[in-house]
Amino acid sequence: MGDRVLQISVGQLVITATLNDSATSDQLWDALPITGRANIWGDEIYFSIPVDADEAVDALETVDMGSVAYWPPGNALCLFWGPTPMSAPGEIRPASAVNVMGVIDGDPTVLVQVTDGVEVLVERAD
Repeated sequence: MGDRVLQISVGQLVITATLNDSATSDQLWDALPITGRANIWGDEIYFSIPVDADEAVDALETVDMGSVAYWPPGNALCLFWGPTPMSAPGEIRPASAVNVMGVIDGDPTVLVQVTDGVEVLVERAD
């Protein structure tokens, strides 16, 4: 299978992300396109998506900057560009373990300009 690339549009901001080959990524890919309203939690955007996946055996308690992840308790897509309110110094910690599905291409810190409640569109990149 070739690279699966997401296009994520938030207002005038458009970024891409490349998915990994996990089962959760497969579910997200099959559900596209999806829209949601951004919730901001520290340096994380999250919103509910129409995917219902269990916590993966390799779910992570901390993630890398730019991670695209699925948070099972909230059926939520999460985009991380820095620390959350639960992070210790030098780490990025989700509210609880997440299934990492991929990584944002380029500089994820551009997401700092996203405001709470704005519409997010996630679709397959051309």
